[in-house]
Amino acid sequence: MNWKFWQSSGRKSKTREWIDAIIFAVVAATIIRTFFIEAFTIPTPSMEKTLMVGDFLFVSKVHYGARTPMTPLSIPFMHQEIPVIGGKSYSEAWKLPYYRLPGFSEVKRNDIVVFNYPMEDDRPIDKQTHYIKRCVGIPGDTLQVIDRILYINGKKAMQPRKSQYVYDIKTSGSGLSDRVLRKNDITDGGPAYSAGEYRYCLTESAAAELKKLPNVSSLEVMTMPKGQYEDYIYPFDPKLRWNMDNYGPVFIPKKGATVQLSPENISVYKRAITKYEGHTLEEREGKVFIDGRESSSYTFAQDYFFMMGDNRHNSADSRFWGFVPEDHVVGKAVFIWMSWDTNGSFLSKIRWSRLFNVIHYNND
Repeated sequence: MNWKFWQSSGRKSKTREWIDAIIFAVVAATIIRTFFIEAFTIPTPSMEKTLMVGDFLFVSKVHYGARTPMTPLSIPFMHQEIPVIGGKSYSEAWKLPYYRLPGFSEVKRNDIVVFNYPMEDDRPIDKQTHYIKRCVGIPGDTLQVIDRILYINGKKAMQPRKSQYVYDIKTSGSGLSDRVLRKNDITDGGPAYSAGEYRYCLTESAAAELKKLPNVSSLEVMTMPKGQYEDYIYPFDPKLRWNMDNYGPVFIPKKGATVQLSPENISVYKRAITKYEGHTLEEREGKVFIDGRESSSYTFAQDYFFMMGDNRHNSADSRFWGFVPEDHVVGKAVFIWMSWDTNGSFLSKIRWSRLFNVIHYNND
């Protein structure tokens, strides 16, 4: 019997073996990224000093339950655009409804959450830009910010230990040296309008250390006064006169909860009713019409969350663009596996103390 003939007929070529291996690796990686865990990086300082620019994270999809793909026709490992040549990395020819697999946890207060930025109406939900913030308000909560301090249901909320606010700093003229800034891990801010004056985002501990310096004549945290309307603050309504330091009170929509609609709150909930839940809404002669019918109340079809960055004065968050719908939630940040400091030199570019750190949620 010609055994060589039998062996050659069943043997794969090297090229075929490589192709099979690549296909298997792509499919396996796609399944892991979609349903179990995905890597993300921190591009902005909105979560400093809890999370740093250059932190590389693993984000769990299983905690809240993995969201099944809503735009399944897409190029693997590309979120929005095709590198170099440009163009969309996905097709909207086939779209699926929102569905989430069972998880073993709900989104809790103070969880650090990755989600799709909800203001990108021109993109499918699962192709909107990824944001990462702290969930400070969950469905059914009433949230208010009073003179920078966050309150949930009338009680002071947990203040993240490494959260930051903007401080105005005046010195005797000698300024703040690079050594002082490095020692206190001060990276966000710089010189102000006059010589010897600075404006930096500081943690409470960094502010206390600067205040001890003999050349620092004054150090004051910035606080926008109540009633000072800022037109970039959600819901962009001058009647409410809200700003980032004095915001609300506002009820965070909960699935099945009913709110009474009024001229005072219609701007707060209009986007949820129309953009996120698919209804039409008109205001005519002081009355509200939803899907053409006069309505004095509305019952929400899904849960919503209020997200804020720990860098409270340098974070584009729910104070600026409103609630995050439940179908926009991607996963929970759980682990820092790498941290890269672009301003460091040689081996100091790696923040060694941050490597392989579990992300804690109880101010540890």
